[in-house]
Amino acid sequence: MTAIQMPDQDHAGANVVRGACPHDCPDACSTLVTVENGRATRIQGDPDHPFTQGFLCAKVNRYLERTYHRDRLTTPLRRVGPKGSRQFAPASWDDALTDISARLRTIVAANGAESILPYSYAGTMGLIQGSSMDRRFFHAIGASKLDRTICSSAGSVGMQMTVGANVGADGEGLPSSDLVLLWGTNTLTANPHLWPHVLEAKANGAKVIAIDPIRTRTADQCDEWIAIRPGTDGALALAMMHVIFAEGLQDDNYIERYTLGADQLRERVKEYPPSRATQITGIPSERIVELARQYGRAKAAFVRINYGLQRHAGGGMAVRTIACLPAVVGHWRRAGGGVQLSTSANFQFDKKALERPDISPPVRTINMIRLGEALNAPDGGVGGPPVQALIVYNSNPAAVAPDRTSVLRGLARDDLFTVVLEHFQTDTADWADWILPATTQLEHWDIHFSYGHHYVPLNRPAIQPMGEAKPNSEIFRLLAARMGLTDPMFADDDLALIHQALESPHEKMKGVTFDALMERGWVRLNVPTPYLPYVDGAFSTPSGKVEFYSERMKQMGLDPLPAFTPPYEFPEMVPELAARYPLTLISSPRHQFLNSTFVNIDSLRRNAEPEVMVHPVDAERRGISAGARVVVRNDRGHFSGVVRISDAVREGVVWAPSIWWTKLAADGANANDTTSQRETDLGHGPVFYDNLVEVSVID
Repeated sequence: MTAIQMPDQDHAGANVVRGACPHDCPDACSTLVTVENGRATRIQGDPDHPFTQGFLCAKVNRYLERTYHRDRLTTPLRRVGPKGSRQFAPASWDDALTDISARLRTIVAANGAESILPYSYAGTMGLIQGSSMDRRFFHAIGASKLDRTICSSAGSVGMQMTVGANVGADGEGLPSSDLVLLWGTNTLTANPHLWPHVLEAKANGAKVIAIDPIRTRTADQCDEWIAIRPGTDGALALAMMHVIFAEGLQDDNYIERYTLGADQLRERVKEYPPSRATQITGIPSERIVELARQYGRAKAAFVRINYGLQRHAGGGMAVRTIACLPAVVGHWRRAGGGVQLSTSANFQFDKKALERPDISPPVRTINMIRLGEALNAPDGGVGGPPVQALIVYNSNPAAVAPDRTSVLRGLARDDLFTVVLEHFQTDTADWADWILPATTQLEHWDIHFSYGHHYVPLNRPAIQPMGEAKPNSEIFRLLAARMGLTDPMFADDDLALIHQALESPHEKMKGVTFDALMERGWVRLNVPTPYLPYVDGAFSTPSGKVEFYSERMKQMGLDPLPAFTPPYEFPEMVPELAARYPLTLISSPRHQFLNSTFVNIDSLRRNAEPEVMVHPVDAERRGISAGARVVVRNDRGHFSGVVRISDAVREGVVWAPSIWWTKLAADGANANDTTSQRETDLGHGPVFYDNLVEVSVID
């Protein structure tokens, strides 16, 4: 373990260890952890980091409480009761590794290695504990591959189809913006370190507008809230471009030099006058016109979009369409202008060296959002052998995967061998045959990227592992040895893996060295501040330009031009279904939770229980009063919650802040009992918010 000695006014002589927040958030904060006598006593944001700026979110401020929680797993646990009974007994690591490796060998011998399925996502965003030794292990044994789509894939592909990569505007340019559109993003909850930059833009005269079906805590702090119908963002963007072209507000020079298909786009947006967009979006026509004028007359409008608006059938097209806007008006030319979904594609670590995909034989790929299908279909849903072994880490699919009822049916199979690497006995761990205790961020090395800024943070271990907990990387090293994998790559320790990740020839990684990271804790990518990725074009599309017209989309059998693709469960498209289930459910994260992480932290849960926000008109129609317990249901399933009546949701929309561990909910269910396994138009992503339900009082 390596620590830095730093002066500390509160605890003279204490060690202060530089680290990084591991969670699925664009801010990727750099942290300082104070350690006294081997125990972490304080965690804070690094005040020298230009984006972290010395503060942490409400969740990570409680990270020490999470690390030292009374329910931390500190020894391997073997199931001793029926599947799902939550009956486990402590065991040694030797027993665990011996049994797990023997069971995996038996499964491979009987059904082939493709019957083993890894399941992971962003429980940690670190490259070492999230996508290094684990990938080598599964590639080497020939396990099925996992298509990790559960969050961002639709929007990422949408950005790629328009600008070529998931590269957007730099948040550090925001102070130069003269208009800020927070479009489908609850910044104060999901991206709080962007907010100081938004406030600086506002202080400099920029108007800040929230476009969202919910008047979130962020929308409450904006100059205006535009309440859009869920899943209709693409139609609003098309109508804005209709007005911009009709009134001559476009940047003809930028369009001519740096775009492809402008004439076709002009014709397409004629199909979306504000009057038509009003019928789709529910936004008054005059407000659409004014918004388009505000955007077209601005010189450097910053559009921040987030992943919620791409969680419906047309999510990829929606992001693609919004991404056209800055090119139409030329805002990519100036600091503070452009659109940001992510900055992630700027981080060019050597992932091939880390993950070693070259050692994998040709195997099938299973989409993680179709886990219920994969566990219940005799061919895994995609052909080949049934899934006989499931190894879960950095995820909690029994709570977070769509169509939860189907997932649980699969996890309950007596013939499914399930291993879970975890900090706590989550909903998923309840169904495991073995639970292996993993380290938290304070107990291991890691290196991170960001999808909201341009700084690489290094995480050093601050304390020794709790009990017998081990890093994910070490667990997979040990499993590799027990499975007879002797290649030297499986002996690489975490520091070696970090060095391999950094051995990238990419220009943007120049200067991002291990020594520099050790000295400072974080290093900016080799890009200017602020970074203007498309000031002179140089888009990474096949044409090198913004592709209003995309030949790749055409080859995929999709509309090559921006369009409005309605949700699967858009009421006008499915009138019979909407007659039975007339409300659209949005289940975005509760402020104190990050997906299902932190749900078990008492100070964050605050003795609360699942709640359902309903518009006053919808509540009155159903005879629902504030504080009533209601059931939210559709043909897929149901869950319950306590009602909060508020006009902070659009009429026709209900909001159930999530994602609750079901064992902490009164009815043992959560919002994913109602969601489906259907996929988005691009990227095979989930459609969590494409979800019609009905709400009724529980008698």
